[in-house]
Amino acid sequence: MPDLTPFAWVLLAVAAVVIGLTKAALPGGSTVAVALFAAVLPAKQSTGTILLLLIVGDAFALWAYRRDADLRTLLRLIPAVIVGLLLGVVFLAFASDDLVRRAIAVLLLAVVGVTLWRRRRPASVPPAPAAGAPAAPGPRPHRVAAAVYGSLGGFTTMVANAAGPVMSMYFLSMRFPVAAFLGTSAWFFAVVNVTKIPFLVGLGMITPSGLWIVLVLTPVVIAAAFVGRRIARRIPQRLFERLVIALTVVGAVYLLLLT
Repeated sequence: MPDLTPFAWVLLAVAAVVIGLTKAALPGGSTVAVALFAAVLPAKQSTGTILLLLIVGDAFALWAYRRDADLRTLLRLIPAVIVGLLLGVVFLAFASDDLVRRAIAVLLLAVVGVTLWRRRRPASVPPAPAAGAPAAPGPRPHRVAAAVYGSLGGFTTMVANAAGPVMSMYFLSMRFPVAAFLGTSAWFFAVVNVTKIPFLVGLGMITPSGLWIVLVLTPVVIAAAFVGRRIARRIPQRLFERLVIALTVVGAVYLLLLT
C-alpha cells in the first residue's frame, strides 16, 4: 500500500468520483482527475495508475451505452489515433515528469482554444448551382478534423490519459445527441485504453503501489458512474454541451497552473 497522507487519499477519491461521472455523463471533465492524480503522484506513475481506473469507467460506460456508438466515426479516427499513440510512446521514453506535465497543459489549452474558435465561426455555405446544372457533390466533412483530433487524442491519451477534452471537443463538433456522444466516446476510450496497457507496463508506469490505489478506488468509480448515468438520462442537450466545454476549460487551466 502506498504511503500517502489522508489529504492525498481525499484528492484521489475526488478524482475517482470525477472519473465515474465523466465516463457516464459528462465527458471532458477527466482532465480534473488527471490533474489531481498528478498533484499526488509522480507524473508518469499517475499516468499508469489512472489508466486502470479509466478502464473501470470504460467498462461501465460500454455496458450503459453499448448500443449508441457511431461506428463510422470511430473507424475514421483509427489511423490518426495509431500515429498519435506511437508518438506518445516515443515522447514518454525520453521526457521527464515536469516536461510531461507541461506538455499536457499546453496541448489541452491549445485544443480548447481552437475548438471554441471553430464553434464560433459561421458555417460556410456552398454556393447554389446554376439553373439547370447538377448539384455539386458535397464535401466530405470531418476528414481533416478526424486526422488532427485523432492524432492529438492518441498522443495525449498515451502521455497522460488526457484525451478526454480532445475527443469531447471532436464529438461535440459532430453534433451527436447525448446518448450517441456517450456511446461513441465509451467505445473509443475502451479500445484505446486497453491498447495502451502493454506500452505503459513496458515503460514501468504501472506499479504495484498503483495497483493498490486502483483496488481501493474502484468502488468509488463505479458508484459515481451509476449516479452519472441517472444524470445523463435527464440532462438537456444544450446544457450537456455547455458543461462539456466548461469542464474541458476548467481542467486544462487547472493543469497548467499545476505546472
